[in-house]
Amino acid sequence: MSTIEKNIAKVAARIRAAAQAAQRDPASVGLLAVSKTQPAAAMREAFGAGVRDFGENYLQEALDKQAELGDLGLAWHFIGPIQSNKTKPIAEHFDWVHSVDRLKIAQRLSDQRPATLPALNVCLQVNVSGEASKSGCAPEDLPQLARAVAAMPRLHLRGLMCIPAPSDDPDEQRAAFARLRALRDELALELDTLSMGMSQDLEAAIAEGATWVRIGTALFGARDYGRPH
Repeated sequence: MSTIEKNIAKVAARIRAAAQAAQRDPASVGLLAVSKTQPAAAMREAFGAGVRDFGENYLQEALDKQAELGDLGLAWHFIGPIQSNKTKPIAEHFDWVHSVDRLKIAQRLSDQRPATLPALNVCLQVNVSGEASKSGCAPEDLPQLARAVAAMPRLHLRGLMCIPAPSDDPDEQRAAFARLRALRDELALELDTLSMGMSQDLEAAIAEGATWVRIGTALFGARDYGRPH
């Protein structure tokens, strides 16, 4: 068994244990493999171990890997910050976008989503920790943004995403994820997705209702940021 296969098995066991501890069905938690800066060969290996959903932050890198891995039928998730001039290829080439944080980006994605494809699954990124350096809409701006996005014809608003301030304290981790869950519930929309939790805090995220955990380092090891994007 390869290192990636062993890592996937370990992460799957962590997800199962966390879900069972929270009295949840482990199948309700999806594993999103964060493959930014990872070579296509590593993703092909992960596919062989059962991973089907991959998250990318860098558009050109993702498009290159989509071309190389087109035979696999993967589900592609865009999870990085979105610039206005990148919305068209994102709308055309991804199944999910987790990082919509303003109306202009949502409108462009809806307008540019090909009619031949299903509506684009989107999550609204919320800055739950109030960090100036983080993307995401402010919690107080979320209701207006959510209502507008829910009405867009080529988007399917699925839920919310967050990247809280890093913390080693499980209680602090859970508090941030509980905030996102509460914001989703307050919207009173038919939303089924909470994209939250990474390698170091997936247990806390699952305890608070995560339906996607975005895992990179625990699957692939440390990232090589020297690779071209």
